[in-house]
Amino acid sequence: MNEVLEALFIVFSLETVSMILLGVLAGIIIGALPGLTVNMGIALLLPLTYSFQGMTGILLLLGVYCGAVYGGSITAILISTPGTPASAATVLDGYPMAKKGEAGRALGLSTMGSMFGGLFSTIALVLIAPLLAKVATGFSAAEYFALAVFGISIITSVSSNSIIKGLIGGGIGLFIATIGLDPMTSGMRFTFDSIYLMGGVSFIPVLVGLFAFSQGLLSFEEDYRERIAGQVKIIRANITRILPTWLDFKRVLPTYVRSSVIGTGIGAVPGVGGDIASFIAYNEAKRWSKHPEEFGHGSPEGVSAPEAGANSVAGGAMVPLMTLGIPGDGATAIIMGAFMVQGLALGPQLFTDHPVEVNSIFIGLFAANVFMGIMGFMGMRLFAKVMDIPRRVLVPIILMLCSVGAYSVNHSMTDVFVMMGAGFLAYILIKLDFSMSPIVIGIILGPMAESNLRRALMMSEGDPMVLLTRPICATFLAIAVLTLLLPVFGPKIKSLMKVRRG
Repeated sequence: MNEVLEALFIVFSLETVSMILLGVLAGIIIGALPGLTVNMGIALLLPLTYSFQGMTGILLLLGVYCGAVYGGSITAILISTPGTPASAATVLDGYPMAKKGEAGRALGLSTMGSMFGGLFSTIALVLIAPLLAKVATGFSAAEYFALAVFGISIITSVSSNSIIKGLIGGGIGLFIATIGLDPMTSGMRFTFDSIYLMGGVSFIPVLVGLFAFSQGLLSFEEDYRERIAGQVKIIRANITRILPTWLDFKRVLPTYVRSSVIGTGIGAVPGVGGDIASFIAYNEAKRWSKHPEEFGHGSPEGVSAPEAGANSVAGGAMVPLMTLGIPGDGATAIIMGAFMVQGLALGPQLFTDHPVEVNSIFIGLFAANVFMGIMGFMGMRLFAKVMDIPRRVLVPIILMLCSVGAYSVNHSMTDVFVMMGAGFLAYILIKLDFSMSPIVIGIILGPMAESNLRRALMMSEGDPMVLLTRPICATFLAIAVLTLLLPVFGPKIKSLMKVRRG
């Protein structure tokens, strides 16, 4: 009880509340601007966590996470342009409602659904995470190695359409993770006699470059193409009533609950993400609806389902992150960097060694979702005007913030060059249809896999069978192998089954 009270004092201090509000506001604006992603927003503000002691910086990023996922629905409804991939399903019924003059109603339903889904997943996090952490306290080095391998195997889920490209991205991340001093022998690896590389490639500048700087370059290119083609469009919507009526709320409440359960479950599976959760929630809402013919033409359930599903992913994704040290999606992979900055080791020991910090995350995530709902309703008309900012003004500001953020980590221009290098590399890879999440997962989980494998082999005197004789370890390794092989052999097996049936 004392830990909870202490966490309440931390979260509701003036500084922390201000930062959560700032994070939510920044997240909503970032999400509302097409081309700016959730991951980009979190990466952009990640260097700020160096300026804060304790949980303030982490809660700032959680506020950005919640706000950005919701913010994408604003442009999805008003101009048929999803601000984030998770809002793509919201376009299907949100924009038809806006064209019928019900933009305010659609935005109100999406805001209510986003807040409901976020609060639901936070409650699920509070209930599930401590139980899972207790199970994981008995893990040895072998189990942690298997967990890391399982986490790396999810790159097949977060990669682009090509699994090979996802594996290449993961390999790039693993290679970057090996640069620096050997964790066991302190020998130098791939340092090329550089003092900077002896400490490894700085994690934060790489993240800012991969997610923020690269998106800035892509936005610059898109703006240039639009101006050359003369296709720059400015669309303004008339927003009237925004608070859902009691009849609307009663109608969509079952959809909120069902979609929140779906989103929380999907978020807890590493590597899936809010875009998949939103489409699955939309599909299930249509399946259970009494008026399926309305879907695609402005159905209230069609707006409510994807928003509740996408926003409930946040709490679900925090479950594997906090209990096992495996990021649930790209956003939590970046937030993992904030924990590293504060010296907090993620995993089951987090719950026993830092109970105040754990409770601060629970309370802070709850507060962030409440603030998101309040700010969404109060500032809806204002946020809609953010779309009027010309991209030619916005992009240089983003690139400048990337440079400032990278420099602020170690006050080194080398970090700025590393950030730019990572950004240009990411720009090229994105043009080749690579995903950045496998690279981040490789960078984060590579050291965990290497050090725990070598530790496990030392404890077993070099016997690799220790990885197969321990049941939990063998189970995770088997799941990892299946995760990597199923995308390759699954379609072939399905085609063979169809041939036999035919």
